[in-house]
Amino acid sequence: MAHGKSQRLRFKRRRNGKTDYRRRLRMLRGGTPRAIVRVSNTQVVCQLAQFDPEGDRIVASVCGNNLATYGWPAGASTKSIPACYVAGFALGKAALSAGHDSAILDIGLAASSPGNRIFAALKGMVDAGLDVPHGEGVLPSDDRVNGAHIDKSLAAAVDAAKSTIEEASG
Repeated sequence: MAHGKSQRLRFKRRRNGKTDYRRRLRMLRGGTPRAIVRVSNTQVVCQLAQFDPEGDRIVASVCGNNLATYGWPAGASTKSIPACYVAGFALGKAALSAGHDSAILDIGLAASSPGNRIFAALKGMVDAGLDVPHGEGVLPSDDRVNGAHIDKSLAAAVDAAKSTIEEASG
């Protein structure tokens, strides 16, 4: 911690380990909207944010709590890989209907191992038609996206949610 009159404190969000300002500045310089994915202890949050000097504007947002409106089962987890895929798919369709056809992925300070929940949401966005730069090696397999590793009936829930989202968006 910096003390004394000749030393300067870092920004509070940097001290708390919440924001990497160098990475954020690199993303903002491009002018492309950011597809933000955050996974908490209980749910996933996917947002499409556009930079504004007064504060970021959220163009579209999908939370794990909203997945029930798309036909997601009530007892199923809202932070699992299939739930993240459905949330990403819903965000992709919402972004396209709002007039945005491309974005860059913002994962914050989360760990980025191939096939994790963040990349499941990315796969949902890409499958919805949103152009997000990525490598194919990081996306999870179709079996994991459909929930075959969790429960066989979850695949039907993922398909039902996708069809509900497509009907609502177009």
